[in-house]
Amino acid sequence: MAAGAPSPVAAQPVCGLSLVLALDVSSSVDADEFALQTGGLANALRDPSVRRSIAAAGGIQAIALEWSGRDQQVDIAPWALLASDDDISGFADRIETHQRVHSEFPTALGYALGHAATRLRKAPLNCSRSVIDVSGDGVNNEGFGPPLAYRNFDFSNVTVNGLVIEGAEPDPVAYYRAHVIRGPGAFVETASDFGDYERAMKRKLLREINGAHFASAD
Repeated sequence: MAAGAPSPVAAQPVCGLSLVLALDVSSSVDADEFALQTGGLANALRDPSVRRSIAAAGGIQAIALEWSGRDQQVDIAPWALLASDDDISGFADRIETHQRVHSEFPTALGYALGHAATRLRKAPLNCSRSVIDVSGDGVNNEGFGPPLAYRNFDFSNVTVNGLVIEGAEPDPVAYYRAHVIRGPGAFVETASDFGDYERAMKRKLLREINGAHFASAD
């Protein structure tokens, strides 16, 4: 296997966490803000404290995808087991170098959640915990919303957390808290703007990887 390439998930029999990382590419997110998301997520994964947490968990299964309109969900980095520094670096590199596919569609959060749940159910490994980590800067404005997604897709034993970029109206933080987060230990992490995304994502990943115990950032 080439150095830096994530390990094949199918070769690994044990998994403590299955994590879907869903990034908002709706029309409210410009090119610079998208780069701050992908670069911020990649750098958060590369952070030594996050690497240590992944290692302590025995590795995690992860996928990253972009979402916007009803049918605009695209994999950024496919399912991979992140069990070593090379695995994490390869996964982070794929995220950082991803070329955005969609940029002119609205915010279809219900569809994004339904797609994430479907991808989670088709993951290569059955993990002890399942988390959908959805980032966004606005409320649902196309198609069915999160409550209908939760009634029509399988979210059993799935926690949905939110990373919300503050500043829009109506308030996306209040919306995510009321309608998006779901399941055991669900929470909302906030970023004051897209420049704050990396810091917020690092805190969010540490909390998700370590389960209910909050790990302070270094």
